[in-house]
Amino acid sequence: QVQLVESGGGLVQAGGSLRLSCAASGRSVSGYAMAWFRQAPGKEREFVAAISWSGNNTYYADSVKGRFTISRDNAKNTGYLKMNSLKPEDTAVYYCAGDTAYYGVGLRYRHWGQGTQLTVSS
Repeated sequence: QVQLVESGGGLVQAGGSLRLSCAASGRSVSGYAMAWFRQAPGKEREFVAAISWSGNNTYYADSVKGRFTISRDNAKNTGYLKMNSLKPEDTAVYYCAGDTAYYGVGLRYRHWGQGTQLTVSS
């Protein structure tokens, strides 16, 4: 029943900022953890950030720690990934994921969005 749709990707210059959104629908939306993953061309999909259902717990990959901020607004059924100080190596397709029973860094989330492209130019 839960559906996730990412938006907000695009082209940005190195050093710039962008915010991705993950709109969720379904009756279990308010009760699941959410996470962001990314996959660059020729690379494996990798974990970026995760947030618990309450928003009180977050976790970041070392590569984005201090630059990215994950958040959520349960009243709006939306998760966010604010990205600052973007680098060309951040270029990837970014995916939103969610699950009512899993909160972690692995690819074990039950629900996934279609992905949104971020390109960072140098």
